[in-house]
Amino acid sequence: MSVAPSSDLDRALLDTVTAAVRAAGATLRERFTADARGSGLDEIVGEIHANDAAVLDVLMPPLLTDRPGSRWAEDELAGGALPPGEWWVVDPAEGNINHVHGMPDWAVTATLVRDNRPVLTAVHLPLTGETYTAVAGLGARLDGRPLRVSAKNDLAAALTGTGQAKPGEDERTFRRIGASVTAMLVAGLVVRVSVPATLQLIHVAAGRMDAFWQFSDVRSGLVAGALLVAEAGGTVTDIDGAPWSLTSRDFLAAAPGVHAATAEVLAPIAA
Repeated sequence: MSVAPSSDLDRALLDTVTAAVRAAGATLRERFTADARGSGLDEIVGEIHANDAAVLDVLMPPLLTDRPGSRWAEDELAGGALPPGEWWVVDPAEGNINHVHGMPDWAVTATLVRDNRPVLTAVHLPLTGETYTAVAGLGARLDGRPLRVSAKNDLAAALTGTGQAKPGEDERTFRRIGASVTAMLVAGLVVRVSVPATLQLIHVAAGRMDAFWQFSDVRSGLVAGALLVAEAGGTVTDIDGAPWSLTSRDFLAAAPGVHAATAEVLAPIAA
C-alpha cells in the first residue's frame, strides 16, 4: 500500500479526529452491557442499527465540520474505490456484533481517505481507553507511543489471524477462509479467527501478531488497520503481493519478515 505524505492540515486534524472517536466511544460504552441483547435475528439487527445511529450523531458532525468539502462513505459494508476527493470511512461500532453479545472486542474508527488512499486514522477502544492513531508519513502510535511491527522472520513461529468480513458472504469466500486457516495452522504457529478485522490489525501494527489476511474488500474494516500497519513498518498488499488499494479483492498485512512466506501459503487458495 502506498500512502500520500501528510500535510500540516492532516497533522492538525488528528487532534479533532481523536477527540471525536473518544467522544463517540463514550456513547458506545454507555450502551454496553455484559449481557447479550436480542434473542432473534431481527432484534440483533435492531440493536446494531441503534448503536450505529447513536454513535454517528456524535461522530459525524465534528469530522465533516473540521474538514470542509469532505464527504461521508455511507455504507460501512461497501468495498471498492470511492470517487476522487476526501472521504470519511468510518465504522461507528467496529465489532458491533460483539458489542450486542456482551463481548469486549469493539471499537470506534474514523479514517480520512484522500483520492482512495488512507491518510489519517484514529481507532478508539472504549473499554480500555486506548487510542491508536496514524498519519501518512508520520508513523503509527498508541496513546502517543510509537508502534512497530514484529521482527519475526520465521512463519513457523508466527501468530497470524483472519476472519469473516461481513454476514452473508458467498460460500466460495467461506470455503477460502476455512482452507486458509487449515493451511496456516500447518505453516504457522497459531491462527486467530475472529472479528472485527481492525482489532486484529492493531495487534499486527503493535507487533503482537505477525500477519492478518482477509478474502474481502470491505473498506471500513481495512483502511484504518492498513494505515496503522504500514506506518508501523509493516507490509500491506493483496494476497498475490501487489500493493493493496481499495480496488484489491483481498488483503494481507504482515511483518516484513514473514510477509512473503504468508503470501506463498495463501496465494493458491486466493486464486
